[in-house]
Order: sequence, then structure tokens, then C-alpha cells
Amino acid sequence: MDRWPNVSLARRMMLAAAIWGLVVLIGGALALSALYGAQTLSLLEEDLDQTLVTLTREMSQEGAFLDDGRVTDTERNFLSNDARFQTQYSGRYWAVVGLEPDLTIQGDLRSRSLWDEPVPVSPAQIARAVANPGTTHFADFAGPADQRVRVAARAILLENRETPLVIVAAADRTPNDEAATRFRSMLVGTMIALFGGVFAAMVVGIRYSLQPLKRIERDIADIRAGTRQTLREGYPVEVRPLTEELNKLIGHNRDVVERARTHVGNLAHALKTPIAVLKNEAKGEGQLDDVVRRQTETMHANVEHYLKRARMAARAETLGARTDVAPVVESLASLLNRLFDAKGINVSVEDDGGAVFRGEKQDFEEMIGNLMDNACKWAKAEVVVRISDGPQDLVIDVEDDGPGLTPEQREGALKRGVRLDETTPGTGLGLSIVTELAELHKGRLELDESALGGLRARLRFPKA
Repeated sequence: MDRWPNVSLARRMMLAAAIWGLVVLIGGALALSALYGAQTLSLLEEDLDQTLVTLTREMSQEGAFLDDGRVTDTERNFLSNDARFQTQYSGRYWAVVGLEPDLTIQGDLRSRSLWDEPVPVSPAQIARAVANPGTTHFADFAGPADQRVRVAARAILLENRETPLVIVAAADRTPNDEAATRFRSMLVGTMIALFGGVFAAMVVGIRYSLQPLKRIERDIADIRAGTRQTLREGYPVEVRPLTEELNKLIGHNRDVVERARTHVGNLAHALKTPIAVLKNEAKGEGQLDDVVRRQTETMHANVEHYLKRARMAARAETLGARTDVAPVVESLASLLNRLFDAKGINVSVEDDGGAVFRGEKQDFEEMIGNLMDNACKWAKAEVVVRISDGPQDLVIDVEDDGPGLTPEQREGALKRGVRLDETTPGTGLGLSIVTELAELHKGRLELDESALGGLRARLRFPKA
């Protein structure tokens, strides 16, 4: 089951792409940062290991190791060509450590840079070096001047010495850590910029890929508005089966509506003929004739109502039907002006221009004709039809200057078969038919007080 039914496809794809992109880029940034840090540390350790090798070779060449295994106590300045080992607390240090049998430090030779600080090596690192002579062991240690140093230690065995010597080289790793931090900052900025560019490209690509669906939406809106009969051709192969099936569905809908109209016509003919025969036969003055006449009139009214409703329902299901409002209203106004001329009724039309009813002309004529005819029957002298075509809905007001209706009467007037004045001709079905037909077209009929003093009947049809 879809957990987010109201989330658009574009947003889902963008969200998925954003999450995946973030995972990839964050993972890549962490991996590259860790790789850079490991590489810089490896280079530093290689440099320290090379320092140990150089220091051992130079001490051997200078005769620092005596035959009895002791280190000469004469001051020698090993690695003197490297200025880093000559400057106090420079960040580069070396030391040669002599050990007691319990592996505590007996004494040491050291670089001038170390000065009088303790040799930056831990007992644990010494123990590991002694356990594996000739192998370099690395560890971090708190060095001189609160420096965080990387320490390389290697134990060497001398023939006439009971305990090994441990040669130590250390380097301040702060520059390496700062370089790794700078690289990480640049990497984060680069990844953010890369993610922004990639995400923008994905947004553009997704919107471009979904354009055919937007075209389908516009085509269907045009079909509903009546400006197009079917969806256009030329869709991508991925959505072409959908558009073809929609066109078939639209055609099937038209066929069903047409068959419904035919069936309604046949039914009307089949029902009206027997009713007309019964009514024609009941011409006598007897009680039975009177009962038959009243019942056949009721049957005729009901048949007319339901057949009319069936026709309206069939027409309302037709896709693409549209009717220009003004010509229909003006034609009806002209006709009613002639019919009610003797009564002194004037029917006028106020039109914004360009209004269109989304439905068949016959349905619109049925609704507006009923309202205008009722207004003329009750008006004293004036009936006004106002057409307002707004962005959200189409509104048509039919107002008269007659006696109007109370709120209770307005509510009852919309019920089928209700007649508020038995002296006027009719079956009482007019306003109920208008209400039902308006609802079939997603609209509604509203009754209210008119500014002219009588009744205002308002038809409202949404555009969406």
C-alpha cells in the first residue's frame, strides 16, 4: 500500500535521488578523507623509518658503538646536516635509548631539538620493539611543548650488550593533521557544490522526463472543455500504450452515451403510447374515468420526469461537450420578451462575454429556460439575467422584481413536485429538474433574495 498517495512522482524521484546522492557523496567524502589521512600518516611513518635507518648507519660509521656494547659518551652531533634536529622543539627528534634488564631507560643520546625533555616513547612501545628487534613500531605520544608526535621505535641487538638499544625517531604530526583538516574542509565544500549541481541536473532531467504526463493532463483538460476530441499523437513509446487506451476509453464513453440516448428514446415511446391510450379511453364522466384520468396524468408526469432525468444523466456523461452561454440566454430572452409582452415584462441580459458551459446545449437550455420562465411568471415588470465568468466558476443569476419567497418557501421550492401557488400552470417539477441537472454537471442551484425585490436564482458551475 502506498504510504504517500498524495506525493507527486516528481517529488518521489527527487527525494530518492537526493537521498541516494547524499549517501554516495557523504560516503565518498568520508572515504577520501580517511584515505588522505592514512596516506599522509603513511608518508610520515616512512620518513621516520628512513630517519631510523640513516641514524643507525651514521652512528655505525662514526664508531659510536664500542666493542663492549656501550655507546660512547662523547658528544656527537648525528644527523647534523638536517637543521630540524638542531633547533629546539622544532618538531623533529631522535634518541638512542639504553635499557636496564627490566626495560627501564638507563640513559640516552638525543638530538639537540629534544633539549631536556623526556624521550617521547612509552614503556609499551619499548616492550613491543624489544620483543621484535629490527622491526619498527609506531605510536602516538605527547611530545615536547605539548606537541602530538608520531614516534617510531626500533630495537637493535649488539653482540657484547645484554640488553638491546632502542633507536627512536619522532615527528610533530600537527602539520599532517592540519593538512588533513584543510583537505576535509575543501572536500566537503566540493561535495556540496557537486551535490547541488548533480541535484539540479536531476531536477531538470526529471521534470523533462515527466513532460509527456503534463501533455496528457492538458489534453484531457482540453477534451473536458470540448476543444479536443482525443489525445494527441507523438507521445514517447513508454506512455504511448496509456494514451492509446485512454483514446479507446473516450471513444467507448461516447458509444455508451449514444446507446443510452437510443434506449431512453425507445423507452419513452414504449411508455407514452399506452399512457396516451388509457387517457384517451377515459373520456367519460364516471368516477372510474375520473380516477383513470388523474392516475394517467400522474403517470405521465412521473414518466416525463424520469425520462428527462435519464436523458440528462446520459448527456452529462459526454466528454468534450461545450456550449456558449450568451447566445442561448439571449435567444431565450428574446423569446420570453415576445411571450410576456402583453404582461409588460422586460427580460434583459448582462454578459461579461466569452462564458462557456461545459455540457450540451440542450441541458443548459433546460436549466436556464426553467429559471427564466419562472421569473417571467412571477415578475411585475423586470427580469435580469447576469452572466459572470470567473476564474474558478461560471455564475448565472436570474433575478425578478416579483413578490419573492421566504427562506422556508425557498427551501421547499427545490423539492420535486412542490408548487407554491396552485393558480399557476405546471407540475412543480421545474426547479427540482434544474437542481438535479446542475448537480449532474457538478454545479448547484441557489435561491436568495434579489436586489430587485423578488427572487434570485443562481446557477454556479465550477471550472475544475
